[in-house]
Amino acid sequence: MLIMRRILLAVVLAGACLVMNAQLKNGYNKSTSSTGASSPVFGMTASPDIPTSVTFAGEKVSFDRLDMAERLDRELTGVIYGQTTSELCFKRANRYFPALSKILKEQGVPLDFLYLAVTESSMDYNAYSSAKAAGIWQLLAGTARDYGLEVSDEVDERFDPEKSTVAACKYLKAAYKKYGHWPTVAASYNAGMQRLSNELSKQKVDNSFDLYLVQETSRYVFRIIAYKLLMESPKRYGYRFSRKNLYQPVAYTVVDVTGPVASWVDWAKGKGITYAQLREANPWIRSTKLTNAAGKTYKVRIPKSSDLYRSKRSFTVYNKDWVID
Repeated sequence: MLIMRRILLAVVLAGACLVMNAQLKNGYNKSTSSTGASSPVFGMTASPDIPTSVTFAGEKVSFDRLDMAERLDRELTGVIYGQTTSELCFKRANRYFPALSKILKEQGVPLDFLYLAVTESSMDYNAYSSAKAAGIWQLLAGTARDYGLEVSDEVDERFDPEKSTVAACKYLKAAYKKYGHWPTVAASYNAGMQRLSNELSKQKVDNSFDLYLVQETSRYVFRIIAYKLLMESPKRYGYRFSRKNLYQPVAYTVVDVTGPVASWVDWAKGKGITYAQLREANPWIRSTKLTNAAGKTYKVRIPKSSDLYRSKRSFTVYNKDWVID
């Protein structure tokens, strides 16, 4: 019996050696460690090809110039190999892009600005930055109020994906009226119109690509374009999703609330949902109560039960090129 076990072990080891040798012959290289010993390199990375040009928001952006190509290369490499964040971007975008793209079309803003939202927040509706910017579009409180959103301790509409999209579109259209160049509009979203205009004047150029700017703003539009390239052709860059991998839009019924709410917890329970489900469906709610002294009408979403369970719902996809099934 012992002899048979030894023979079996020898056969297994020999098989493993044959597999490893075959792998090495089929493209695995060897690297040298700090001790001088050789060790197999089991992974492979590929540098993305940089296109000669990309159309962004209907405007051709050339990457023939060396600095332009290298700046895009940096951002495209980052989003391709930042797999955790980029995968979540696809999954969340599948939920939010259908509604957000409709708003952009209605507002007359190019759909490529969806990728600005991806760059800003990774499509996390609850994102909140150290600069106190909030929501999918990362709006500052002052900017949000300027474009019609309510921001208070109890209600913060920056966290409402659809209302914040309308506000962002108002900003983008105002910037386009000023610059007449969508890539420069995108840069102004990061830098602010006043600061960008000052730099354009001081440096005597007419678009953001020719400006010397702080790193964050200098990289910003290139990162947006990098997300556009990735999310329009994910399979090219090694991303594979099934429909069931992607987060799904949730259907709602809408209830008008015109007065105060003493307890959102009790209110939610009365509608047959949990407080957690209420907050998930209405992220603009920022407190357990609503004072509403002005008697404003708030439209509160109640998620349909059938859409909250994987076993009860169908799976849709925003872009058929995202999935393999």
